[in-house]
Amino acid sequence: MNWRRLSLVPYRLRLLLRAAFVFLMAATVGLALSVVQQEKQLSYKNYQGSFQKTRVQVAATLRHPTGQLALLNPQPAAARAALHPLLLPFAALDFDDLQKVQQAVAMSGCLAQYSNNGSLCVGIGNNPWAGGFIYVAGTFDGAQLVPHTRGDQVVDQAHRVKVKVSLRGQSYEWIAPFEESTEPQTPGHRFGGMRGRLTGFAAADVARAKAPAVKDFRGWIWQNPSCTDRTAADDDSSCTRSAFFSLRLPVGVLQDALFEKRRPVWPPADLDRIDVSIAVLPPGDGAPLLDSGTGPTTPAFSLADLKPMLLPGESLQIRRLADGVALPLLVGPVDPEDQSWHFVTTLIRHLPVDAYDVPLEAKEVIATPAGSYEVLLKGDVRSVSKSLSVVASRLVWFVGAMLAALMLAWLVIEIGIIRRIKVLIKRADDVGERVKAARGFSEADLADLRGADELGVLATGLHDLLRRVREDVERENIRAAQERDMWHAVGHEIMSPLQSLMVLHGSPKDDSHRYINRMQQAIRVLYGRASPSEAFQSSELQVTEVDLTAFLQNVAENASCVGIHNVAFRGAAEALIARADEYSLEDVVTHVLRNAERYRQPGSPITITLEGSDTGATIAIHNQGPQIAADMIGKIFEYGVSDQPESGAEGNRGQGLFVARTYMAKMGGTIVAQNQPNGVCFILNLQRSG
Repeated sequence: MNWRRLSLVPYRLRLLLRAAFVFLMAATVGLALSVVQQEKQLSYKNYQGSFQKTRVQVAATLRHPTGQLALLNPQPAAARAALHPLLLPFAALDFDDLQKVQQAVAMSGCLAQYSNNGSLCVGIGNNPWAGGFIYVAGTFDGAQLVPHTRGDQVVDQAHRVKVKVSLRGQSYEWIAPFEESTEPQTPGHRFGGMRGRLTGFAAADVARAKAPAVKDFRGWIWQNPSCTDRTAADDDSSCTRSAFFSLRLPVGVLQDALFEKRRPVWPPADLDRIDVSIAVLPPGDGAPLLDSGTGPTTPAFSLADLKPMLLPGESLQIRRLADGVALPLLVGPVDPEDQSWHFVTTLIRHLPVDAYDVPLEAKEVIATPAGSYEVLLKGDVRSVSKSLSVVASRLVWFVGAMLAALMLAWLVIEIGIIRRIKVLIKRADDVGERVKAARGFSEADLADLRGADELGVLATGLHDLLRRVREDVERENIRAAQERDMWHAVGHEIMSPLQSLMVLHGSPKDDSHRYINRMQQAIRVLYGRASPSEAFQSSELQVTEVDLTAFLQNVAENASCVGIHNVAFRGAAEALIARADEYSLEDVVTHVLRNAERYRQPGSPITITLEGSDTGATIAIHNQGPQIAADMIGKIFEYGVSDQPESGAEGNRGQGLFVARTYMAKMGGTIVAQNQPNGVCFILNLQRSG
């Protein structure tokens, strides 16, 4: 099995590139989901705060007289389009006091707005023992009031109010002309404009002479002294002024019903079927200044007006505690234009958020003069998902566009680059396999991958490179064969004289015997090899026990024989035994000494020191001279490295220190070079013999 083809190393760049695209797409989706989840959490917290604000606002509104008026009159606004009395949150109206009646109708919100800056409030008190009266209050704009003279039979020459009440098959109709008051005003309640009574006469009797006024009919009118048009002078009687009036209407049917039972039914059950018609008439036959028959432009406040306070989806249920009757349910309006994708809404709903599944509810009890009401407000957290999904649906296009762009870039790179790179790699692997199988070189066909783009240029360059490599390999094979033949010839020619010299200097005591053995070993190492570097790396050494003290003393004494003078050995006198090949170690020391000789200062000594430890021995060879360049101190042990120009021509092939490092490694030791203040020191470490 070809384990090389199962390795992931040749595919790691492609896997990394694809993983990067997958990670980018996953990160894009994850970032979008994370942002949406955080926005959902923030939106839910904001919704909780808004829900509490809505609860407080609704409760405060219902506790206000305006809200109590809506609670006491829960009919829909459409049913109250006609003018019907409302049950007021007051026992009665102090109709003859301007400030009190204005404050009451304003706070209760029962004023319905009409055209011509008019308004009307028609109601009954919540206390039946205050009498069966209907109260009317309103405003209108008109010219300065024209009063009616008491005793005058004609009433249509003065400002007047015409009122009609219909209920239970009966009708009551009054005409109340304005009569200016001559009574002094109460201190502290002064009114600068015109004021006076509205004296009520039955409509059927008003034409009769000396028609009596209706006893229980009461009414007042107050006109502002200032003109509504600020450009007009206040003393101009024709300018328009605002007037406020209030009436108390005696309704006999209601008064009689109060005494029919011990506990009367109040408010009347047919309150919404009591029709009231009011018209404020100017002197003469002019158009009414205020006519309830035209219909209100803005009705009075009702429970339906609470809807704008509710958030989308929130529901407000009001129930009367006395009998458990539930008023119409109010639901916050949902904007139909907020459209979102269903899957986005579903996804947002499934995003985890703290306390999101806990229902939001709030209960309040509102006390009114007619009884207490329970108000239940329910929140709708789905609106959070809906509102957020509207925004998220717009972001889906952006996220989708990013994913599409990443996918498109991935496909372009996959088809336009990676596929061609795979073909290029496969053909390069085929070339390598053929080189290994045939021990030669065959050029790959890359013509179909050439082109004008970057990869095409790379394929063209690779094709040219392979062609040149093939040519170089062929030349190298020829050169290696020639070099091998040369080494065979040189070795053969040198070995014969060495054999003769070995016979002449066969005694081990002869100093020449040692150098002849070293020459023979060198010839055996290099003989039959294609290159010196291969020869040195494949050589086998005979590692034995060597006395380093005696060995280094001998090297220092005989260094002058090889042209290296002034070499001194410094070390302990006792023997230090280490594991090494004596001839190879001598080659190592000789190569280092030759480098030290080449660079030392003239006349300076070369010192060899020996130190031992429990497990090793250290040989230091030091000379005085220039230091090794910092960028070269790690390269001097490589094959062919030399700072001598034309080193090959002068016999310096740059292999001495390479041989030293190779032999030291085969003997289980190391060699390093160190710069010192006054020169360079080579340090050799060997293992001590057990």
